[in-house]
Amino acid sequence: MCSIIGYCGPVADMAALQAGFARTKSRGPDDSRTVQAGEGLLGFHRLAIMGLTPQGMQPFVLDGSYAVCNGELYGFEKLKQELTEKGYTFHSGSDCEILLPLYREYGVDMFAMLDAEFACILYDGRTDEFIAARDPIGIRPLYYGYDARGTVIFASEPKNLLGLTDKIMSFPPGHYYKNGKFVCYHDIAKVDRFCYDELEICCRNIREKLVAGVEKRLVADARVGFLLSGGLDSSLVCAIAAQKSRTPIKTFAIGMDTDAIDLKYAREAADYIGSDHTEVIITKEDVLSSLETVVELLGTYDITTIRASMGMYLICKAIHEQTDIRVLLTGEISDELFGYKYTDFAPSAQAFQEEAAKRVRELHMYDVLRADRCISVNSLEARVPFGDLDFVQYVMSIDPKKKQNTYGKGKYLLRRAFQGDWLPESILWREKAAFSDAVGHSLVDDLKEYAEARYTDEEFEARRQKYGHARPFTKESLLYREIFEKYYPGQSEMVVDFWMPNKSWEGCDVNDPSARVLANYGDSGV
Repeated sequence: MCSIIGYCGPVADMAALQAGFARTKSRGPDDSRTVQAGEGLLGFHRLAIMGLTPQGMQPFVLDGSYAVCNGELYGFEKLKQELTEKGYTFHSGSDCEILLPLYREYGVDMFAMLDAEFACILYDGRTDEFIAARDPIGIRPLYYGYDARGTVIFASEPKNLLGLTDKIMSFPPGHYYKNGKFVCYHDIAKVDRFCYDELEICCRNIREKLVAGVEKRLVADARVGFLLSGGLDSSLVCAIAAQKSRTPIKTFAIGMDTDAIDLKYAREAADYIGSDHTEVIITKEDVLSSLETVVELLGTYDITTIRASMGMYLICKAIHEQTDIRVLLTGEISDELFGYKYTDFAPSAQAFQEEAAKRVRELHMYDVLRADRCISVNSLEARVPFGDLDFVQYVMSIDPKKKQNTYGKGKYLLRRAFQGDWLPESILWREKAAFSDAVGHSLVDDLKEYAEARYTDEEFEARRQKYGHARPFTKESLLYREIFEKYYPGQSEMVVDFWMPNKSWEGCDVNDPSARVLANYGDSGV
């Protein structure tokens, strides 16, 4: 991960800007630089992943234009070669060095050309204007706000903008900003035409596209590791990587000291694929003592995101402190595409598809935000193969009737696609458990118990009424909201609402986001 900032006009308060940008130094601990860009400023904290030499340091410059980018541009070598043939000269092995030449050749059309997860800010020295853009899923973070004079400011995290703007907003994924307007260049959740391939063809395409998505994310000049929960999604990512790697991959799993569900499954998967496997064991004290840190680094009050972040933050912290790994591949974004436990209750194929589209468009506020913050705060980079653009577009286009759980097993297409020698049958066909539950049921129970002890019923009712937007509805959600407000006062609209099952569906009108409360949870927690 890296951290970027762009003040798109005269800086009103340089001290506040410097203090704000310093808050995300952990995203890019290797080097830092700011440059004057017209009347504004661009800043960059570097985590060196591609092109490790000093020449890969940003901002990049081309004839008075500048660029900063937190991103990975897959297949950039081909574009670089084409640009070289057009007369451009490159000085590093960094993928992001191609951005200014690309912009010079194609303008804002370049963003739709990128196979990438990225957030970038460009200054065009010829026109004296700033351009910013974000990848179609929002895997890389970008936020914005306006100072008192109306000057727009962009930055990697909300904490960068505290004290610079009254209202912090999330930069919409799949958009670019130019001439004061946000323009959608790619709505990845929109399907123009559904694909009605036969089941076996669908599964073959799913397999081939996911394998390609993993393979391209193995390319790095820094050490790569893998989070392995023992669930289907992370196990598949690890299994593919193991088959594509010449040496054993390094996998990491985490669990509570009392009732970790997934550690045994992660160990089984690791043994099967032959990975160099490490287990991290945590306690109730570890969880509760890290709670405020996690809420502050996330910049959210959402219950699901915070619960699932506890284990992820602690395992990434251990990886950072105990290894030289710089890149982590994870299993996020599968659920949004193939279904959660609650989407078994979708009343129709159309409803299933609409829910998937909603979840994909909101990913940057929930699971993707969690992966980014928990990993980047520990000076690591997240790569998400299930977020591969070609893969996402294909799965979103599959006839939703095929994606509904009419098979008696959720995510059937994904499981069937990887039948064979990829994983043990016991892992491939295992029921899904929510990540926070799988780390240990006690993790969630300890958090809820801690929150219950903080407020009387009367205190809870009185204090939750202070909030008009996303009003807390349990003592746990009130606890998280009050910690959030301590660090991000009045900024709750950065997140649209709580991540919850679709309450309008029969069987989903629940008061807790955990799949444990659903009637179909069954053997998921075993």
